[in-house]
Amino acid sequence: MNSWLDRFLRHMKWSLRCSEHTLRAYEKDLRDFLRAENPSGPGDIRRPLLRSYLARLGAGRRSSPNTVLRRISALRSFLRFLRQEGALREDPFVGLPLPKKERRLPRFLTAKETEEFLGSAPERSKELAARNNAIAEILYSSGLRRAELCALNVGDVDWISGVLRVWGKGRRERVVPVGKRALGRLRDYLDTRPHLDAAQPLFLSSRGLRISAETAAWLIRRRALASPIAKPVSPHSLRHSFATHLLDNGCDLRSVQEMLGHKNLDTTQIYTHISLERLRKAYGDAHPLARSRSTRRDGKTPPDGR
Repeated sequence: MNSWLDRFLRHMKWSLRCSEHTLRAYEKDLRDFLRAENPSGPGDIRRPLLRSYLARLGAGRRSSPNTVLRRISALRSFLRFLRQEGALREDPFVGLPLPKKERRLPRFLTAKETEEFLGSAPERSKELAARNNAIAEILYSSGLRRAELCALNVGDVDWISGVLRVWGKGRRERVVPVGKRALGRLRDYLDTRPHLDAAQPLFLSSRGLRISAETAAWLIRRRALASPIAKPVSPHSLRHSFATHLLDNGCDLRSVQEMLGHKNLDTTQIYTHISLERLRKAYGDAHPLARSRSTRRDGKTPPDGR
């Protein structure tokens, strides 16, 4: 079975153009499955074996429902590949009950918290401060995933139009606007680098190599610890903040979907729930009939019938 798994991973990398992060996650999940169930060949992967595997996943209680769903998704993709290759006749997942996805509202920063976060600068080195300021500003200004940020080259920045050429999931290309302030921070950083070439990585590590997604995430977490805000921050929470602030200020959902690089509008819809919750809170705080008699802002009891 390991040879089939290796073929599947090559298919994901070269045909589907999956990211390194996705490849690592799928490989880990599928190798765990093969170790746990030990099928001798594709023909052994039948409904009873999958039922046993799903029961094992549910019995552990250590993984969140979304982690379990990710493991199931990896396995379904692998079995789909086996069917395409003729190694498996039918889908053994048919008829099996699967857990539902846990819908959690993404964490984001308020506009004030974002300013406080972007205003912090824990680095003493001028060059590192310029780089990390540019990374933070671009993540928030354009809503990029951390892998997308790290994959940028110098030539992907259109200084005249104020846009970035971004390669997203599945190697889908999109063009994303970037704000003047973020461009200014980026210019400050590139001014510290001599001999720029369009094919060079946009952001370099301290060793002069392309910065990794893990390093970018660590820099954002470290910056948050040095800022006045009292909550953890990641590249993805800056992406969530980008989308939420756009919708709060009147941007339409389709435009947000395009800028985020979401394949389906349903993925973008979650940000409307955040905006609606904030709208309900604002209504509850401001409308006299929305509050209870004891929570009126002026402390007076409203007259009967009001």
